Amino acid sequence: MTDETDRERQTRWQRARNGRTAGVLAGVVVGMVGLAYASVPLYELFCRVTGFGGTTQVATGESDRVLDRRMTVRFDANVNPELSWKFVPAQRSMSLQVGETGLAFYRATNTGTETVVGTATFNVTPDKAGLYFDKIDCFCFTEQVLRPGETVDMPVTFYLDPDLADDRKMDGLTTVTLSYTFFRAPDQSRARQIAEMPAATNDTAAGETR
Repeated sequence: MTDETDRERQTRWQRARNGRTAGVLAGVVVGMVGLAYASVPLYELFCRVTGFGGTTQVATGESDRVLDRRMTVRFDANVNPELSWKFVPAQRSMSLQVGETGLAFYRATNTGTETVVGTATFNVTPDKAGLYFDKIDCFCFTEQVLRPGETVDMPVTFYLDPDLADDRKMDGLTTVTLSYTFFRAPDQSRARQIAEMPAATNDTAAGETR
């Protein structure tokens, strides 16, 4: 009788443990689904705040301080193979003081046979410099629409935050690289609209996207 009772008790304990395990696993699944929806905006926020992965910052105006320290900013351009564009920096590099506003240009040409919407991603190397690279204005903030054979010069206005002088990790750093990669935008509806417009209207509409 005692052996039977012990077996029953063990069975009940095993069932209870299995129930708790199932509950924990269900919670993990729900949590993972929630993170899947939240991960992109949370990751983007994290990158903006920390400069992680060379993510640049966004500034609303020019710096109120300019330091004597001078640094070189190099410019890099890349194009995803799915986008038939030529994309290059108009200048390879520039030297400026920390806190000084810089103005650089990138040039894109649609070498394909269709009107296309392109969108750019960007980062700064070394990664640690992303926290101090402030963009005031940038073509990466909006989608770009180019017709076949069309070329456009796109500006980026920026400065290196003077706060970098207080960061020991930035000691000895003299050069940073601003890199862009253009991709074919998932939504090409704007390109189709512009392609169907008369030439004069087409030029005006395309200009409004830049």
